[in-house]
Amino acid sequence: MPTALTRPVSPGIADCELTHLERVSIDYETARRQHTEYEACLEHLGCRVVRLPLAADLPDSVFIEDTALVLDQVAVITHPGAASRRPETPAVADALRAYRPLLYIEPPATLDGGDVLRLGKTIIVGLSGRSNPESIAQLSRLLEPFDYRVQGIPLTGCLHLKSAVTQVAHDTLLLNPSWVDAALFAGWRIIEVDPSEPFGANALLLGGSVIYPAAYTTTAARLALAGVSVCQVDASELAKAEGGVTCCSLIFEI
Repeated sequence: MPTALTRPVSPGIADCELTHLERVSIDYETARRQHTEYEACLEHLGCRVVRLPLAADLPDSVFIEDTALVLDQVAVITHPGAASRRPETPAVADALRAYRPLLYIEPPATLDGGDVLRLGKTIIVGLSGRSNPESIAQLSRLLEPFDYRVQGIPLTGCLHLKSAVTQVAHDTLLLNPSWVDAALFAGWRIIEVDPSEPFGANALLLGGSVIYPAAYTTTAARLALAGVSVCQVDASELAKAEGGVTCCSLIFEI
């Protein structure tokens, strides 16, 4: 059974880090309700949800994906690109220690988990404002004993690589071609987001289905037409904090 680590929405989420969006009001109670429904969707699709304690003083802590990369053999604790987010990692490391040996990204490298896309034994890292080239070098050294290949790729116009591309089936990627070059993913079937829904490339593959934001109806229709089973969730409040459906969990087998 897959395990999903999650973390509650901080009451301070309105003070989150923002890079590409203007700051608007975030309704805390609505965000909490949406996150609860997201966790219920994880459970519906077969996950055992393990909830970490609330970190009320860490506005972005609900976006737990950025703090670690969990592979079959080890977990890599990241060094987030935003200094305000680095205090999020110790509690996640403590939780993951029960499941995996731990490795660490060290300064001057910076790495957010949202910039990491695992495709089999290839680890793609987006070179963003949060993840730098040194992180690719470090991750390559750390994962070489486990036969992973780490590749850095450019992106533009978005916060993280997984804002631009995610895996939605064993042979299929969902991608925004304005933010990442589809030619970098030769051999994969590509579904492009509808141009009117640029943030619609973030989907969470879990078993034979994807968890997907309810806001992106046209792209959801493209997924369904391609044979992808979609479990839609309302993530509108978390989206105001530049969060997506992959951001809110760390999923791994035990």
